[in-house]
Amino acid sequence: MDHRRERRRRGRHDAEKGSATAELVLLTPLLMLVALFAVATGRLVAARLEVNDAAHQAARAASIARTASAADAAARSAVESALGSNRAACASRNVSVGLGSFQPGGNVTVTVTCRARLSDVAMVHIPGSTSLTSTFVVPVDYWRSQ
Repeated sequence: MDHRRERRRRGRHDAEKGSATAELVLLTPLLMLVALFAVATGRLVAARLEVNDAAHQAARAASIARTASAADAAARSAVESALGSNRAACASRNVSVGLGSFQPGGNVTVTVTCRARLSDVAMVHIPGSTSLTSTFVVPVDYWRSQ
């Protein structure tokens, strides 16, 4: 009778040995998908931060320019240098410089829109794109010379 119990106990133990391997085989694709999603999300957040930084640099550069045309050129140049390395994976960029109150004490508004392809951001082929937009308003330097 002890032999039968021993065989049943061993039989259960042998059957449980393969279950951990089967679980691992089934969960590996899911874990890989979760890791890929985390990397893609992190890269999208990094791209958004780069667009925010570019808009801030452009608004600041425009706010210290002496003329409206120089402010527009300085803002566009700042965006190109900030996003020019293609770290933000911008397929296309649009820069809007608002100089309606370009006078000492007024404001400069810069909006940067970056169309990022999801395949560039996620490092795998994902169809489609997303638009990353950032707007900054900076006061024009009150003490700047005309």
